Amino acid sequence: MARSRYQFGEERQPHFLTATVVDWLPVFTRQETADILFSSWRYLQENQNMRLYGFVVLENHLHVVAQSNNLPATWTRFKSYTARRIIDYLQQQRIEIFLQHMRSSLKARRGDRTYQFWQEESHPQMIEGRPMLVQKLSYIHQNPVKRGYVDKPEHWRWSSARNYAGQDNLLDVFMDW
Repeated sequence: MARSRYQFGEERQPHFLTATVVDWLPVFTRQETADILFSSWRYLQENQNMRLYGFVVLENHLHVVAQSNNLPATWTRFKSYTARRIIDYLQQQRIEIFLQHMRSSLKARRGDRTYQFWQEESHPQMIEGRPMLVQKLSYIHQNPVKRGYVDKPEHWRWSSARNYAGQDNLLDVFMDW
């Protein structure tokens, strides 16, 4: 098996992270599924000393710049918890088309679950200074604009661009950098 070129650098440094739903399924078109992400991030901020510098949630993936005392473990907990909660929601709502994709995407070697929610790679990139942080936050905030969903980054509700524009938002971010 080939090794991924994506690995966490220094664990306590901020990293740019991506998480993508298997088969690029548009799971985050529902407020309820996005709320699971936001409540998990809030919990991690309040209880696990996670710093969130920026984020964007699109219909099938998300990007964040985050930092914690042990970011690989924090990120693993985030992905595991949100996958379980979102799969539970999809089962309760009987959204079989998504569940069917998640069943068929499960790797044969994984005997500990029935569904695969997140693609396995997170592509962590350590932030190596302020210029890189600014570049990654700009990339995150421009994502919905480039897709043609909004004209201005702060118009996208599920983005920290609103925080940086001085607007109320669903989640606080760390901007004292």
